[in-house]
Amino acid sequence: MEFDPRRPKWQQIADEITRRITGGQYPAGFQLSEVRLSEEFGVNRDTLRKATRALRESGWITTTPSMGSFVADSLPAEDEHQGDA
Repeated sequence: MEFDPRRPKWQQIADEITRRITGGQYPAGFQLSEVRLSEEFGVNRDTLRKATRALRESGWITTTPSMGSFVADSLPAEDEHQGDA
């Protein structure tokens, strides 16, 4: 993934993960591996944590302490997030 230098990387990563969720690549209950995603996007884990925090606050994922982050069973309405991408 090539990053747009005009936007924060964490925001672009959150947008890409949202696309993967809405596109069915990451189904409900899918575990998001912080290590794998930080390696895939070539960013440190702090940057990835900012992205997952935004996704959690938006309702796209849930996080369970000591277990990890998972795609939410009930996703936000599409029309609420169309302007975010």
